[in-house]
Amino acid sequence: MTKSFEKSVAANKRLHDLIPGGAHTYAKGEDQFPEHMAPVIDHGDGAHVWDVDGNEYIEYGSGLRAVSLGHRHPKVLEAVRREIDRGSNFVRPSIIELEAAERFLATVPTAEMVKFAKNGSDATTAAVKLARAVTGRPLVALCGDQAFFSIDDWFITRTPMSAGIPAEIGDLTVAFPYGDLDATEELFRQHDGKIACLILEAATQQDPPAGYLEGLRDLVHRHGALLIFDEMITGFRLSASGAQGLFGVTPDLSTFGKALGNGFAVSALAGKREYLERGGLRDSHERVFLLSTTHGAETHALAAAVAVMDVYAEEDIPARLHERGERLTRGVREVAAAAGVQDHVVVRGRPGNLVFATLDEQLEPSQLYRTLFLRELITGGVIGPSFVVSSALTDADIDRTVEVVAGACAVYRQALDAQDIQAFIGGRPVKPVFRRFV
Repeated sequence: MTKSFEKSVAANKRLHDLIPGGAHTYAKGEDQFPEHMAPVIDHGDGAHVWDVDGNEYIEYGSGLRAVSLGHRHPKVLEAVRREIDRGSNFVRPSIIELEAAERFLATVPTAEMVKFAKNGSDATTAAVKLARAVTGRPLVALCGDQAFFSIDDWFITRTPMSAGIPAEIGDLTVAFPYGDLDATEELFRQHDGKIACLILEAATQQDPPAGYLEGLRDLVHRHGALLIFDEMITGFRLSASGAQGLFGVTPDLSTFGKALGNGFAVSALAGKREYLERGGLRDSHERVFLLSTTHGAETHALAAAVAVMDVYAEEDIPARLHERGERLTRGVREVAAAAGVQDHVVVRGRPGNLVFATLDEQLEPSQLYRTLFLRELITGGVIGPSFVVSSALTDADIDRTVEVVAGACAVYRQALDAQDIQAFIGGRPVKPVFRRFV
């Protein structure tokens, strides 16, 4: 199937001329897609998007996992339109701030207070700052096995793109491995009395080992630190109340975003009252400047969040995501096996949060083979950096996706047999987001 990307190529050139990196999120960068095949999106509807050249795609990973209900969801748009007509930002809190907080805390009953913001990084950084204020300690321990927590220095210092961050800031962040309580205990011993908090995704790709989250909570509290769950992905996608609700382990603080607004900009810092009151007006401790943002409570974004929570409750969206992901996983694994590439094209993760791995002849992760796979998907009308599903996907969408994957797997097999992957990728390979140089 032939596609023209002429207008997207021209638009990408203009984007790079005006915007560093050509996108406002590195994960959406042109370098994440095959050369001259990075569509610039014109509009979306449900689980489909159309680019500026008029090409239509079935979309996965919508909005970097944010659009879990699909684009233009009618109940969300109705709530947004209604609130926009009433005004978007005032000199004092709007009543919808109260309504959204009440609705959120009813949805996530393990939390006692919540404060809204516009993006996940602001929420996670606020959680870290609050933990430091509560404990009086300098160090942040993050799960070193997980990909992303914040654009802010305390996290980016741990990546290859740490330019511009003083080394002294990097010294304030340490790492622990997921699932290993003994190693985490040793980290506390190495930094006795200095670790303010541990932050991790409780269960992004797989269930935690039995007893791990309970053991981690007890370990963190025994050493006088706070436990923070980053629920940006697990919140609403795993369950409406996040991993903490599903696994019955309550963190001290947690952060939500992404699916909370179905594409509208809203995030949340939630947790125990005794800690969040440090940023309020009813606590006797030294005050914490906590998430004071001009646009943090835009009325239409909070209306979107309330509508999302209503839809999740009414339609059991996590179950729908699970069912869609299970159907896709079965199909992809079947066609990969039929093409003899089941060890090379691998679907991983929980059904509602699927990723795919592309492995080379030695079964090592390969950006070259990822490029081949993405080329074939895009040519066939499927786009996404992952197989993360939305509830808008139909059976026909998934069946068509599996057909396209089958074609991609056949080409993948040809490349493996030829032992000449360069002949199949049509240009430079896609690249990892975190790298020191272009």
